Amino acid sequence: MSLTELSKLPTESQFHGIGELTSVRTVRPPQSAASPPLVSVVIPCYNYADYLPGAVTSALRQSGVRTEVIIVDDCSTDSSLTVARELAARDSNVHVFHHEVNRGPVETFNDGLAVATGEFLVRLDADDLLTPGSLSRAVAVLATYDSVGLVYGHPLHFSGVLPPARTKMRAVTLWPGTEWLARRCRDGLNVITSPEVVMRASVVDEVGGQQPLAHTHDMEMWMRIAAFSDVAYVHGCDQAWHREHEESLSARKVDSLVDLAERRLAFDTLFTGIARDIPRVADLQVAADRSLDRASIAAARNEADRGEVPAERLELYFANIRSTSAKTRAEVESLRRRAGRAPRPGELPGAGWRRLAHKIHYERSFHKWHRRGEF
Repeated sequence: MSLTELSKLPTESQFHGIGELTSVRTVRPPQSAASPPLVSVVIPCYNYADYLPGAVTSALRQSGVRTEVIIVDDCSTDSSLTVARELAARDSNVHVFHHEVNRGPVETFNDGLAVATGEFLVRLDADDLLTPGSLSRAVAVLATYDSVGLVYGHPLHFSGVLPPARTKMRAVTLWPGTEWLARRCRDGLNVITSPEVVMRASVVDEVGGQQPLAHTHDMEMWMRIAAFSDVAYVHGCDQAWHREHEESLSARKVDSLVDLAERRLAFDTLFTGIARDIPRVADLQVAADRSLDRASIAAARNEADRGEVPAERLELYFANIRSTSAKTRAEVESLRRRAGRAPRPGELPGAGWRRLAHKIHYERSFHKWHRRGEF
């Protein structure tokens, strides 16, 4: 965003206290909170002894806020619990809880949530870190706009050495929560990694903690918060570092089929829970089903275009398609005829163009996400 564009943005006083937003707005960065509020940083940990000190230190060193760090060890088999207790012995703001048996990431976070006392809340995986000033930037937005329940920004994905982080907030986009949710239904995607989110604790108290989903518990929670409060995105700064490594849950257990199934389950969980009675819920469900149907067909076609694909694998993509339209049935039958064989010469040019178009769309989407927090 240019300085000229920034100068034309509304000031915070034009929106303070307006209640629920009625349209998408981009505004200037608000001033820091008058007094440092308490932010609870819940860190679920399982066998991340090597990474845990970095995560805790990144939370304790946040400026402009007070932090309580709640580590919940999920019956780690390495030295995580010992490390956590050593960290707590050094700083009274660090509190440690542990499970006698392994319960998984959802229960581990929810147990930390149950003892959190802060006005604002962060879920920080033990292998991730907060960037300098990230909490004060997000809290300034939450303190200024009472209807906002979730603030997120740009995460830096890394492996190895930490990349430098941008720390100056240049603008804030405010969405009515149901508009942000409608966009997620239309694209069917999770636009948030996780550690870059700060939540308003009172909203989380209203909507509840994470649901027992294997891989999309975060995604479902973000959408549930948006169903009952507004959403903000901070521009120009990096809000967290997300570590990518071979031992992460997503790296070990998620492929395209699992990803599609889990995203659909996230929407189903959302719309059969407390969000089932929100305005336009039927339209939102239809949009989500349509976007995931398209994604399933596109993923099946991409595999078929790359070469021989077993009929059994294609059927896994088709199993959850909900549309019964003639167009969808024709697309599915066309792909079924290609199962188990390599593309024929007449199909190769079309397959090549589709792969190129997919690559261009993917690159454009990620460029948009890096700038605006949406694909």
